[in-house]
Parts: sequence; C-alpha cells; structure tokens
Amino acid sequence: MADPVPLIYLVRHGETPWSLSGQHTGRTDLAMTEKGERAAQAVAGRLKGITFGKVFSSPLQRAFRTCELAGFGDVAERDPDLFEWDYGKYEGVLTRDIHKEQPDWNLFKHGAPGGEDAAAVGARADRAIARIRAVGQNVAVFSSAHFLRVFGARWLGLPPTGGSLLMLDTASLSILTYEHHNLDEPVIRVWNDTNHVPKE
Repeated sequence: MADPVPLIYLVRHGETPWSLSGQHTGRTDLAMTEKGERAAQAVAGRLKGITFGKVFSSPLQRAFRTCELAGFGDVAERDPDLFEWDYGKYEGVLTRDIHKEQPDWNLFKHGAPGGEDAAAVGARADRAIARIRAVGQNVAVFSSAHFLRVFGARWLGLPPTGGSLLMLDTASLSILTYEHHNLDEPVIRVWNDTNHVPKE
C-alpha cells in the first residue's frame, strides 16, 4: 500500500465583532467574541489525535487564539504570509456601503484601494503553499476567510480570483490533499465544514 498523502487542514478563526457585523477585517487585530472562542475550542475535538509535521498561524490574535484554543499554540509558527487580505481604505467598511460609491466593486476582481489586490494575496499564498508542501507531512493552517479562499484556489492551481468561488464560515475546517497519491493532483477533500461548531 502506498504511503498516505499529507493532509492540509485549514481553520478559519472564530467569530469576531466585525465578522458578525459584516465589516471587512483585514489587519485590524480584533479579539474573538465569546461565541467565537467557544467555536474555536470545538475545533480541538476535530483535530485531536492528528499528528502534524508543522502548524502555522497568522500573527493576528483572532487566528492565533483559535490555534491556541484548538490545542496548538505551543507548537505553532506565526507566519506573516498568512495575514488576512489588506483591505486598505475599505478596512472596517461594509460591502453595501462600498457599493454605494462603486456599485460593481468586487474584492477579487478589483482589490482594495490602498491595500492589496488578488495577485498580491495570491503571491503570499504561493509562498505559504511552497513551504507547506516541503514539509511532506500533515500541516495545520490557521488564518482568515479571504486569505484562505485564495489559498484554496492557488492550491488547486486556479488564479487567485478563483477564491471568489469558495465560501468560508467562521471556525470552519477545510482539508486539502492530493488525488491518486499523486502530488501533481492537488484536490479539496473537505471544504467549510462547521459540524463541530456549537449550535446556538
């Protein structure tokens, strides 16, 4: 039997006040809500017993705290490439308010003025993916929604804008791997699983 291929576990951070309100939260370093912390704790049960060669986290507290509550704070490496999308002048702004000024605006197509475009986020995702693939073992990654959506797209070989097709809820778990034990066939095994999140 062939050796098992590595699994890459992606965890979006738990709920924050701005993820609840729908405000764009890039580099603003918000803490999670109590509900978000409970959901992050529930991630621990999903990852229990899995051996990881490496654990990486965004330096932002909402991601790193999720990592801690999941049980990996003592081994995680903070990776600046895992920062959330820099929303520039749209930081803290609701999409509906952006559309009042720019009705056709789409983050993946147009980027954020004064912040990043999809290509810049994709370049960060590519660097992170290269490091993760070099580990050759299971890896856990804790970050934020828009970054992880771009990461998923780039894992599959899609352009960064392909992340627009991949939704992610707070405290969700996704798993990436390879088909046919072939490292040239990256696939999504699980996406946006929230079965562990407490129902309230």
